[in-house]
Amino acid sequence: MRNPELKTILPDWKGNPVMGGKYIDPNKRFSGTFKKFLRWQFSKKEKANEKKNDSWKLPVRKGNAFLTTNENCLVWLGHASFYLQWNGVRILTDPIFGRISGVVPRHSELPCSPDDFRNIDYVLLSHAHRDHCDASSLKKLATANRFQLLTSLGTGKLVAEWIPDLRFQEAGWYQQFRLKEPNLRITYLPAQHWSNRNGWDTNRFLWGSFMIEADGINIFFGGDSGYCGYPKQIASLFPNIDIAIIGVGAYTPSFMMRDVHTSPWEAVDVFNDLKAKTLVPMHYGTFDLADEPMGEPYRALAQLQKQNKINGALRLLEVGEVMPL
Repeated sequence: MRNPELKTILPDWKGNPVMGGKYIDPNKRFSGTFKKFLRWQFSKKEKANEKKNDSWKLPVRKGNAFLTTNENCLVWLGHASFYLQWNGVRILTDPIFGRISGVVPRHSELPCSPDDFRNIDYVLLSHAHRDHCDASSLKKLATANRFQLLTSLGTGKLVAEWIPDLRFQEAGWYQQFRLKEPNLRITYLPAQHWSNRNGWDTNRFLWGSFMIEADGINIFFGGDSGYCGYPKQIASLFPNIDIAIIGVGAYTPSFMMRDVHTSPWEAVDVFNDLKAKTLVPMHYGTFDLADEPMGEPYRALAQLQKQNKINGALRLLEVGEVMPL
């Protein structure tokens, strides 16, 4: 399936395959099973002691000055939430302002109040999982912003159930959204992951990543993905990537997580495959979603940088830190 109203950039791509009403990855079918989940829950936690003794906390720079500047910038808000401003256009990715579904605790604060976000033009949602597509955060944004939602097939209709007057576009892989800004292009791209909201709607919504091309700067937002061959293909389609935002958390135990999330070591492989200039890690330090210690991704990336394993620059952003573009 694909959106017939949107441009498809990959020649001969017929659209995302669907089987039994569910989206499937043409290169790797979803391998998550309840049996794996039970094995995870009842197996010995290999890093339990290390995790218990890990006191690392993600640094947070409080303040909302980045929302009043005219400068082009990128700001990490925690987990997979970023604020991007380019030539007056304001974009949020996967916004989540509090706990996951009001239940899973948040371990890093927002730099500012959710009420501070005004005049947001676009919200990008990579997929429907609750730590990326948060109903309460989106409703909160919609009370003060007339944003347009750019997301995957199926996910826009889901969010429109929460926000009845929502303007949204849904894309399949390799499709470009229709935007009014002449110097801004946003393309929905593959990722090796899955998507659901509940136990009965697995893969009824597509998942993926984004390329943001903004008047000379190219930013890849990876969403959630396991390590796979898609980054090399994306590099061939977009040979000049300036910033790659890649997940580095929720990877332990490997038998449960490896197909759908990248570890810091795999994230560096993704970055090198993309041939990007700067790596910005995400998806760590905000929510405790797996068995690795909270600070392990940060420490591992710093060590990889010292070992010259990263073919480019590494920006270990603090939450609320302004990265000029």
